[in-house]
Amino acid sequence: MMPWTELLFEPGSRFGYSNPGVVFLGRIVELASGESWEAYVEKWILRPLDMRHSYFRHTPPHLTAQRSNAYRLEAGRPVPRGPDFDPGITVSNSGLNAPVPDLVRYLAFLAGALDAPVLERASLEEMWAPVVAVGEGAAWGEPHEEMGLAFFLTSRPGGRLVGHAGRQWSHHSFFYLDPDTGAGAIGVVNSDGVAGPHRELDARALMNEVRSRLVSEVFPLFR
Repeated sequence: MMPWTELLFEPGSRFGYSNPGVVFLGRIVELASGESWEAYVEKWILRPLDMRHSYFRHTPPHLTAQRSNAYRLEAGRPVPRGPDFDPGITVSNSGLNAPVPDLVRYLAFLAGALDAPVLERASLEEMWAPVVAVGEGAAWGEPHEEMGLAFFLTSRPGGRLVGHAGRQWSHHSFFYLDPDTGAGAIGVVNSDGVAGPHRELDARALMNEVRSRLVSEVFPLFR
């Protein structure tokens, strides 16, 4: 990836989401730990959180029946793309496959409701501190104002939200967490693209609308 990667500005001076940057972080973990990214995450995150249906790369045989297919909307119809993909070197960027119950356990840990020897609370709070304003660099219509360390930060009346979103192989997902109340939300879909001659259905726009309404209308109910 390096020959096609260019440093556009001084790190920390402004926002620009970098997929290669996350890949490089994964490589740093491998060099520091002496383990592959997949082995390190399995040992130090997935197992302690009991996320036993989460995995990288191709679906293990015992989980095949639970794997969702991926669909691409073309000419108004969903076209199956197959359930699996190999993220290759980008595995640390968006290569984790996790069902909703496992994601619930992950959010429970972030909320402080699940005790597991993964990361100290002080480290999470440091990751949730603003580093740089998102501004016009926001991607996919995300309702975010600031970026912490790997977490997007969203201000709203009476509090804040932390979260992240991603997409890979026509699968889209996001989560938000209110650290003060413990309220959380998870969204996952297994299709993307635009359907209809007049773009009657835009999967990404629909996902963004759901996220925006959660932030503005649903989370305030828990305050």
